[in-house]
Amino acid sequence: MCYLVAKHIDDVGSIALKTTHGEHLSKFKQKLLQEVGYDKIQLITISRPSAYGEYEPYKFVSDENEFEKCVISM
Repeated sequence: MCYLVAKHIDDVGSIALKTTHGEHLSKFKQKLLQEVGYDKIQLITISRPSAYGEYEPYKFVSDENEFEKCVISM
């Protein structure tokens, strides 16, 4: 288990999705980065949100569709 986290570099807080490591996650991240670019959105994979206070507060979403919509609207 891990968390995919998206953060806009100019904003406080981030979006987090509980997920699992693997090829699917890699492809999902690549797809998102193609849509939003690399300039303002940071996508990272972390093991424990509590260990990464610089990304707080987290908005946890329930699925990939919701995560994608939130990231696109950042």
